[in-house]
Amino acid sequence: MDEPVPPNLRIPILPFVVYFSINQDSLSKILTAKLKHMKKILGILLLLVVASVQAQDQGKQTLKSVLLEQLKTTHNKQDWFVPVNQSLAGLTADQAMWKEGTVNHSVGQLANHLLFWNKQQLDKFKGEKGAAFDGNNDETFNSFDKKSWDAVVKQLDAVLTEWENEIEKADDTKLQAWYNTISHISTHNAYHTGQILYIRKQQGSWDASKGVK
Repeated sequence: MDEPVPPNLRIPILPFVVYFSINQDSLSKILTAKLKHMKKILGILLLLVVASVQAQDQGKQTLKSVLLEQLKTTHNKQDWFVPVNQSLAGLTADQAMWKEGTVNHSVGQLANHLLFWNKQQLDKFKGEKGAAFDGNNDETFNSFDKKSWDAVVKQLDAVLTEWENEIEKADDTKLQAWYNTISHISTHNAYHTGQILYIRKQQGSWDASKGVK
């Protein structure tokens, strides 16, 4: 027969069980709260990762974005140089007819030449038949007259705007076939815009605050 345990050696079982139960509940609450906090942090980190990926995608250059940027900066978006719209703005028909000497072109002739070639290539890009061309490039300059000045300016702006819209709609296959031509169009536009500005500076009709001082 077992001997009774002396009173001074007895363990208070009930208080221990109550204490352990209370602390287990507290621990569970703490862990639950921490898990909720971690979920919030993970959610924020996930949002930051998604936002970073989206920003990288938006900043990524494509063939389409490069071609559009080239056209827009030679059309109406002033960046490194004056675009053609700005170079023609505020010029009267009489001023557009002016030229130095007999062999140089006027601003009007240069604008007319740009209109012809931008429209010619745009029609081809759209699969349409362009204006008749007999191979004499001089006629693309010389067909300009004083009465057509306002129409030339408006039509050139409209054609360049349509170019941008068509490129925006085009798929990668078409752009791969045309990117070389489109790039040359932008270079051609910038080249003649530089001539226009030079003529206007000679004429004294260019406002240097608009660029090219």
